[in-house]
Amino acid sequence: MTSIITGDVVNSRRVAEASIWLDPLKTLFLTFGATPAVWEIFRGDSFQLEVANPEEALYIALQIKACIKTVKGLDVRMAIGIGAKTYAATNITASNGEVFIHSGEQFEQLKKKKQLLAIRSPWKETDQVLNLILRLASVMMDKWSPSSSALVAVCLKNATFSQQDLGEQLAISQSSVSERLKRAHYDDILAVEKLYRSTIIQQISRS
Repeated sequence: MTSIITGDVVNSRRVAEASIWLDPLKTLFLTFGATPAVWEIFRGDSFQLEVANPEEALYIALQIKACIKTVKGLDVRMAIGIGAKTYAATNITASNGEVFIHSGEQFEQLKKKKQLLAIRSPWKETDQVLNLILRLASVMMDKWSPSSSALVAVCLKNATFSQQDLGEQLAISQSSVSERLKRAHYDDILAVEKLYRSTIIQQISRS
């Protein structure tokens, strides 16, 4: 059982210099593994990333979203697929299995429904609950400003940092950190991530 995140960067063509968002995204992806076995960026603004532990997929998706939304006007559409991988190629985009079908089909549904985040797994009832929660969470996340996104990105990368530490990292005051985290609904988003993580762990243990 593994997970695949299939995604693309929304409004990427409106940014004159792709390196503004592409270089940070590649740097982030390299923390998860090597290309092209673990991740690939293709067609300019589309990507696939394998997350070996499915319970960690949403946390990584949040990191990707925060990374992209630090650039004004950009967002990212992502489908988290969970399932079996039956064929591992040198390039992730040439690999195959249930997990790729789940991720790819859910990604196409996102484009049709004009949504930015959803999951598809072998557990339909779990998908229904989690996708409702993710849709509600997206109402908050889709409104992240570039400054809030930059703070969320640092928070997710440095989970043990205090607000004072975060302020020093971004050269802002502790009160500014607190205010931005409230505007980003960061605690609520973390609660959603925690629920996702525990739910997926339970389902995998029963499989």
